[in-house]
Amino acid sequence: MAIVAGVDFGTLSVRVSIVDSVRGRIGSAVEEYPLHRKREDPDFATQAHADHMRALAAACRKAVADAAIDGSAVEAIALDTTGSSVVPVDAHMRPLNEYYLWCDHRAKEEAQQITTLAHQDNLEAIEWCGGVYSHEWGFAKLLHWLRHNPDKRAQFASAFEHCDMVAATLCGIPDPAKAKRSVCAMGHKWMWNPKWDGLPPQSFLSKLDPLLNGIREKLAGDYQTSDHLAGHLSLQWAAELGLRPAIPVPVGAFDAHWDAIGAGCREGDVVNVVGTSTCIIAMAQKTELVPGVCGVVPGSVHPQFTGIEAGLSATGDIFEAIARRAGVKVAELAHGLDQFRAGQTGLLRMSWDNGDRTVLVNPELGGVTLGWNLVHTAQDELFAAIEGTAFHTRIILERMAEHGVPVDRVINGGGIPQNNPVLNQVYANVLGKPVLVPSALPTSLGSAIFAFTAAGAFPSLEAAQSALCPSFRTIQPEPRAQAIYERLYPLYRKLYFGLGARSAAPVNLGDVLPELRKIARKALSAG
Repeated sequence: MAIVAGVDFGTLSVRVSIVDSVRGRIGSAVEEYPLHRKREDPDFATQAHADHMRALAAACRKAVADAAIDGSAVEAIALDTTGSSVVPVDAHMRPLNEYYLWCDHRAKEEAQQITTLAHQDNLEAIEWCGGVYSHEWGFAKLLHWLRHNPDKRAQFASAFEHCDMVAATLCGIPDPAKAKRSVCAMGHKWMWNPKWDGLPPQSFLSKLDPLLNGIREKLAGDYQTSDHLAGHLSLQWAAELGLRPAIPVPVGAFDAHWDAIGAGCREGDVVNVVGTSTCIIAMAQKTELVPGVCGVVPGSVHPQFTGIEAGLSATGDIFEAIARRAGVKVAELAHGLDQFRAGQTGLLRMSWDNGDRTVLVNPELGGVTLGWNLVHTAQDELFAAIEGTAFHTRIILERMAEHGVPVDRVINGGGIPQNNPVLNQVYANVLGKPVLVPSALPTSLGSAIFAFTAAGAFPSLEAAQSALCPSFRTIQPEPRAQAIYERLYPLYRKLYFGLGARSAAPVNLGDVLPELRKIARKALSAG
């Protein structure tokens, strides 16, 4: 028997779970931290490293108390975080600013410049991230910071992803060159790949902007998969967390990737980690590039597989925005949605309120809803938004399948599917296949699984998954609803590609509104 701590840093809080190798999760706690936004700049989103570490210490102590154990019984601690969440540091690993959080979208211009130059120079790395570099990713955010903080450039020594910064802090590593870097984080967001000797060549980065001169050396280090250690818990942070010093801390990763592991992901599975946004995670033995899919990285998700990441830039955030504009909570607005029928609203809603992460990778897009009439309600829009995120997910899964990614099972992980049966049923109906929902929240369980392997408690990730991952509830497609969505999906797909890119060929949209009305009338009359 072994006991470990699994840590998951989300957008607004950190969750710590204390997990027993035999009994499963025996204690947990959540601690919030502030998200800093500016009304005058909706693209701005930052958080402080000090806030994260204070919250981690508080949550860990509460989780240990909840488990009714002594902290010295914990044999390893592992962590995942949001990403790309980037912090610049000085030569002593001190943050020079707050994290550019994953949802900070200020670096649009930088991302476009990276994409343009990468294609001009035939940089192979751009093809591995779907052909478009995102404003949500590391180099774009770092370049934006360098351009807008001239007074701090002289102190700048390196930049870190959130997962690597927290691991280095816990291990008491004071030198950026000695901190381990996550293959998961750097491969998906910084164009790192051993195929071309790691990061893109310095000549490309300097050509992009002279402010990046020497950046490759500043980002150098030991890049590792999560079956390696970032180090061991320092005396200082052992005292802060209430754990014993020197326990192993494996190299961290992104939350969605380890959430997929915690949800029981194996080869052939696709996990929709549905939260404020959606991360769509899969893994495959064979490495094949997928146009428009944000990352194909050997060694991410599972160290022995190639990890594939895609997703929606907003999901739960869209639901929250609709409810906020209506002056109610989402739970209140969602009451009664189980009585809605497929297509009954006559609305078709694109899920672009925060831009498009996959497959268009276009931050310039905004929310679009077609079919409004004078009696539509906010609840109608909420149901149409659920349908829209399902349609968008189908576009992504079809693109992945077209390029060799096996899609045998669909698992709806993340927090929202645990509490939203309507969403799960709509997804099953739209995708036309069963949707599996873990019977318990898998968040932070993936971290615990990697902590167990670091402690030597299980011989493999698969063995740990078999022992610890929750069982599934299976939601089957409803034939009548599935048939209606087969009529709606081509309309959504036409709008998605017709409106979503400046270079899109002209499309005939004259049939969309009449068809929406026809489908809505039929759905309501089927009563």
